[in-house]
Amino acid sequence: MKIGLFFGTFNPIHIGHMIIANYMVEFSDLEQVWFVVTPRSPFKQKETLLSNHHRLAMANIAVENYPKLKTSDIEFNLSQPNYTINTLIHIEEKFPNNHFCLLLGEDNLKGFQKWKNHETILKNYELYAYPRISEEKTVPEFLNHPKIHRVNAPIVQISSTFIRKAIKDKKDISTMLPINVWKYIDEMNFYKS
Repeated sequence: MKIGLFFGTFNPIHIGHMIIANYMVEFSDLEQVWFVVTPRSPFKQKETLLSNHHRLAMANIAVENYPKLKTSDIEFNLSQPNYTINTLIHIEEKFPNNHFCLLLGEDNLKGFQKWKNHETILKNYELYAYPRISEEKTVPEFLNHPKIHRVNAPIVQISSTFIRKAIKDKKDISTMLPINVWKYIDEMNFYKS
C-alpha cells in the first residue's frame, strides 16, 4: 500500500489538515494518509501545546469516519528530537509491506535542504508537496525533481495557531474543526486561557 505521512503537532487538528489529507487520498496515487502526531519535546515546553495524549485523541476523533485516513503515534517512542529520516526508517522497519511517502507544504520545501539527511530522504522517498502561500522561493534543485510531486490541493489558510487564538478570544470557530474535535476541545476547556 502507498501511504502518505503527514507530520505535525496537530495542536489542534482542523479542517485544513483534513481537506489536504482527503485531497491527497482522492486525487493522487496515495491509498492512505497517516497523521503522524509529533510529540511534545521535553526540551521545548510550550504552554499552548497540549499533551501527546490529547492531540492524538483529537486526531483519532477526526479520522474515525474516514477509512483512508489514519493516525500514528510512532514518534512518541523514538528518541528526541524527532528527525524525519529516523521516523521514516523506523516506520519502514515496522511496516515493511508498505511504501511510504512524505506530505509537506510547499513552504517546507523551501527550507528542505536544511533537514537532517535531506539527500537520503529524496533518494529513498517521494515527496508530495501541497501549495502554501509564501514569499520565499523554492530552491531550484527542487523545482523539477523527479521525486517531488506537486499536488494542486486547495490552499487552506487556517492554522492551528489561528484556531487557538480564536478560542482564547471566545470566537465561535466550531466550523473550522471536525465537529467531534470541537466538542472535545470545548468539553476539556482547551486553549481558553
